[in-house]
Amino acid sequence: MMSENNSKTQATDNSETVRKYREYVITSFVKSVQPVVAERASGAVLTDETGKEYIDCFAGISVVNAGHCNPEVVAAAKEQLDRLIHCCSYVYYSKPTADLAELMAQITPGKLRKTFFCNSGAEGIEGALKIAKLHTGKHEILALQTSFHGRTFGTLSVTGNAGRKRRGGPYAPGVTFLQSPGLGRARFHSDGDFISAAEEELENAIRYSTSGDVAAFIAEPVLGEGGIIVPPRDYFRRLKKILDRHGILFIADEVQSGFARTGKMFAIEHFGVEPDILVTAKGIADGFPLGAFTVTKEIAGAFQPGDHLSTFGGNPVSCAAGIASIQFLLREKIAEHSAQLGKEMLAHFRAIKSRAICEVRGLGLMIGIELVSEGDGAPSAAKADEVRSKCREQGVLVGVGGVNGNVIRFQPPLIITREQAMKAADVIERCLS
Repeated sequence: MMSENNSKTQATDNSETVRKYREYVITSFVKSVQPVVAERASGAVLTDETGKEYIDCFAGISVVNAGHCNPEVVAAAKEQLDRLIHCCSYVYYSKPTADLAELMAQITPGKLRKTFFCNSGAEGIEGALKIAKLHTGKHEILALQTSFHGRTFGTLSVTGNAGRKRRGGPYAPGVTFLQSPGLGRARFHSDGDFISAAEEELENAIRYSTSGDVAAFIAEPVLGEGGIIVPPRDYFRRLKKILDRHGILFIADEVQSGFARTGKMFAIEHFGVEPDILVTAKGIADGFPLGAFTVTKEIAGAFQPGDHLSTFGGNPVSCAAGIASIQFLLREKIAEHSAQLGKEMLAHFRAIKSRAICEVRGLGLMIGIELVSEGDGAPSAAKADEVRSKCREQGVLVGVGGVNGNVIRFQPPLIITREQAMKAADVIERCLS
């Protein structure tokens, strides 16, 4: 008799959707598409076309923070669909665009005030780099190793991950990479020693590795694709002092870590630093395509006619969804829920007895479990892929990431209940053992 798992696999293989993917959709850039034909979803549960339910602990790559098909977000989008779908919000005025921009000014840190809306995180990063150069009149960029900022030419140029850059180079010149908080940190006796070394490296990079023409330093407050790397709490504050002294802007890439994901509305708030430019996407509109970068009034004035535009940027439907999503996160205190449940999940994962686990790290519900070979302790992408597959078979969806592809990523919709999270954690633990 065919096992249930084999039956499900055969059902997926026989799916008309899968057949059309193989025939018509380019997917050769991923090792494999997960054998789940997503049919519908609600909250933290995704259902495939066979009716099998999964606890979704990856949230469409950390996107549906307010939950799949959040009723308030859906209602706002439907209402806007009946009124206006597109007008180009930079040719004409659009109320949802204005209202979302006002809301962004209210929730972003410090003096950040004016927002440009676009379609994705990568587009947001591209725009942030451009406005930083225009405002400062400088052209070089500082970035971090093991970072990830997108897959366009410009964003890959500032991405410090060779695995994402292969076969696409050479990339744009004028980018200097600093050591990641996730590399070599263990060599230091304390976080303070590491930060002191990072300060020295930053000063030396400006002095010796650039032409003195640096416009901005770009970094993820928590490095997502790099393996959920959390820098020391004083790291950005002390680097920011050096940046300010040299007139270099700080661009915080919150594409993945924003909108309550880490237990605060924006991850940079954990570090006591006000960025000069903040880039967002993913969780901003709970699954509707939308990206943004938010700057001070002074920096916003660097754009002149013809410098920038986006045909679909500030789309009224996406902006209406964004407003509803953010209002939901604020009213339901989702950041607090993420912080509290995240602490429980970190403790739970750290208590797992498995020689395959090298480290568990994260903030809020942005958690990474790094896996290694039990023999030599080398990063094990194969083990991470195996755990993901076994979790999927048992009804839990997790992600895999890290520069070595060996980190299990636990990034569920932020509305996930404690019961659902603990059930998923138990499945992950069984699969690890």
